[in-house]
This record gives sequence, structure tokens and C-alpha cells, in this order.
Amino acid sequence: MIDHLDTLLFRLFRWKVAELSGNSQVRFQPPDDAWRALVPTISDGFGNPANSLNIYLIELRENRRLRTNERDRVTVGFDVYETPAPRRVDCHYLISAWSPVPATPGIDPTIDEHSLLAQAARVVGQFDLLDPIPICAASRPPGLVAIPVPPPLQGETFPLVLMPVEGFPKYAEFWGTMGDASRWKPCIHLVVTVPLKESPQRAGAIVTTILTKSLQASAPASSEMRHHIGGQVLDAGSPRAPVPNAWVELLDSAGAMRWQLTRADNDGRFVFADVFEGDYQVRASSMPLGVSAPRPITVPEPTGEYDVHY
Repeated sequence: MIDHLDTLLFRLFRWKVAELSGNSQVRFQPPDDAWRALVPTISDGFGNPANSLNIYLIELRENRRLRTNERDRVTVGFDVYETPAPRRVDCHYLISAWSPVPATPGIDPTIDEHSLLAQAARVVGQFDLLDPIPICAASRPPGLVAIPVPPPLQGETFPLVLMPVEGFPKYAEFWGTMGDASRWKPCIHLVVTVPLKESPQRAGAIVTTILTKSLQASAPASSEMRHHIGGQVLDAGSPRAPVPNAWVELLDSAGAMRWQLTRADNDGRFVFADVFEGDYQVRASSMPLGVSAPRPITVPEPTGEYDVHY
């Protein structure tokens, strides 16, 4: 996810800052001696020496205020898969501006650097959330083409904090590690929160039968057992394809009397509540498949499976 965030920031600054007309003007490597040697070689989209932005990911911290133990559940076939809620991580960036022009008595390149830094701050300041959709759809300036939103970013937005009031706590130490010839430069401190997603994990099979037993106190003969049973309407013409929103009937063993009628959900799943033990039939009806052949079942079904097939 962090690499995709880098791409979003790259595209955002290329899109919104007119001065950044060349891809080489937005970089992510450490602003050390090797970077300083590279700065004079950076050019704009027209091949001219140009100012550049260095966007350096300085540290990662878990955002514990956003931690949760909730899990998302999805059903695949007869299995339930759970996905833990992703940890949220604050990505701390230090953004600095660099001029390729050496300082002389008549030229102060720091002014140009401050101007570019101000433009970058204004761009980020327009957002409380980074939305991948408009950023990936951007097709300007020339050379920036629209791209599809990458799958890991689909449905996601990224909260940000621009220049937190506490500042970056080890600013002098940071520049002191960037090489012997390093000099202190002003930076934009940007914090963007991203999720670290995990893969779904199989939690187990779907429960298709729930038993409820009731009786009067001190009267064992009054015991009564009822079952909640559930299944799925499936299209045999497309193996294991669910039939959404089908009507499902629970009939007596001869198919002559209806005990219950329910409607399946978008995944073709249905439930009958308070069913007594015994023999029954189930059948489904939907457009355009029509009415399925009735299926004999026993409650509780020894296999635990009550699906209806077309």
C-alpha cells in the first residue's frame, strides 16, 4: 500500500504544481550527498534545468486511535472467510524543494526553493483526504496520462495531516545523517494514514442448521425441538452460480401443502425458521429460470445441506 501512496503523491504534485512539468522533478530518495549531486542534472519536461521536490518517507507509526478488532466476513461457496480490520499506519514524509542553480552574490536560489515549497503546501492543503479516483484520472500536465485506480486503492481514501503543530521531533538529527556536506533546509511535514490490508482467512463452513429446544420446568414430556435451516439456490447450468432473489417454498413431504415461503438474498441464500423435525420438500422459483424440481429433505438433514438446484 505504501508504494501506491508514493505513486499518488507523485501524480498529485505533477498534476497540481505547474512548475513540475517533468517526471524527474519529483523524487523519493533520501536527500543525502548523492541526492545533492543529482539535483543539478534534473530537468523539466522541456529539457531545461529545473527545481525539484524531494518527498522522503522518514518514518512509519501505527495509528492506534483507529485500531479495531472488527472483522469483515464474506461467504465463498460453503465456506466463510474473515478479514481482520487493517492496521492503520501513519506515513510521515518530509518534503523539501531544491534548485539546480548555485548560489552567487547576485543569485539566491533559496527564493525559488521557497516558492516551490509554498506551491506544494498549497496543493496538499486543498485536501483532508487523498482520493485516488481524481488523482489517477488526471491527464495534465502533458506527459501525465490517466491510469486505472490500482486494485489495492479501490474504495479507499487516505486521511492526511499537513504540518502537525508538534513538528518533526528529530529534525536536526535527520539533517545530520544526510551527509557531511548537509545543510539544514525547511521541509513540509506531511502525515498520510494508510491501511495495511490482510488476506481473507477461512473461518469455517457455513452453519445451516440451528436447534432450539424448549420445555416446561419439571415437565420433560413437554420438550419441543425446532430448527432453523438454511441453504442456497444454485443454477446447475452455471456450476455453483447463485440465483439471487429467488422465492423458496418449504412443502410437506408430498409437496401438497406449503409450510413456509421465503425469499433468497442477492447471494441466493435463504433461511426457514421454527421448522419441526420431519420430512419435507423444498423448491425455488425465479425469473427467468422458472420453478425448480422439488427436493426431498429431512429436518435435520444428516448432511447439513439444504440447497436447491435448478
